Amino acid sequence: MSTRKQLKALIEARRGVIVPGAFNALSAKVVEGLGFEAIYVTGAGVTNMWFGMPDQGFMGLHEIAEHTARIRDAVQVPLLVDADTGFGNALNVRHTVRTLERAGADCIQFEDQVAPKRCGHFDGKAVISTEEAVSKIKAAVDARHDADLLVMARTDAAATQGFEAAVERAHKFAEAGADILFVEAVTKAEEVRALPSRLPKPQLMNMVIGGRTPIFNAEQLGGLGFGIVLYANAALQGAVAGMQKALTVLRDEKEVQESSGLVTPFAERQRLVGKPEWDALEKRYT
Repeated sequence: MSTRKQLKALIEARRGVIVPGAFNALSAKVVEGLGFEAIYVTGAGVTNMWFGMPDQGFMGLHEIAEHTARIRDAVQVPLLVDADTGFGNALNVRHTVRTLERAGADCIQFEDQVAPKRCGHFDGKAVISTEEAVSKIKAAVDARHDADLLVMARTDAAATQGFEAAVERAHKFAEAGADILFVEAVTKAEEVRALPSRLPKPQLMNMVIGGRTPIFNAEQLGGLGFGIVLYANAALQGAVAGMQKALTVLRDEKEVQESSGLVTPFAERQRLVGKPEWDALEKRYT
């Protein structure tokens, strides 16, 4: 079964499958190695880790396509790719779909913010008109070569127009052909619980650690009927915390030992990047 068909089956099961985000190929290999069934290529993570900048529209199509292609080469599980606003109008969305489909995306996410977009849990968001947002989803659906490529439609309207307006938009995105719906940054537990019964298509619920949406256990969300439980930047936040701990010890004690528990062992690092396989290939070709 192709990764796109695998992802479709995961989503349609509506069992709250946890999908962590990856910000580069190595983080993707860690996610896959721990047994997660799909990976989210996170725009915020790429922006934070690639540029050292906040998630405020600094990433472009080139950066997310480059990361998608490298991650696709590194792992075998399905990839959901964050394409922000599509990097322009409906025609740009069409180009974005063609580019990311070639790069190996199995699902491409588009949102309805005014550009430059910002993290869904930041202040100062604004959304484009419903009509323009719908046209961009239609363009995305029309642009795909492979009918199994999934289109995810995200709305940020809850923050500016209210929960009911966001639900109404999501309905229109479903009518436009979106395969997955994503109502971002709802702030009340009762709103989270209501969404699966309010919308017809499988949905993603975004669990932002430290964000505005109340945290639910993934089993709870699966029981409610969500298809995906997204932890887009748990790996990033964990990596930053780990770096800070290890480097604080190095600064203060002037050394870090492998036995400290602060660093991944040398052998494990080589395993993750496939050194034994590369050694075998080197022997084969020499």
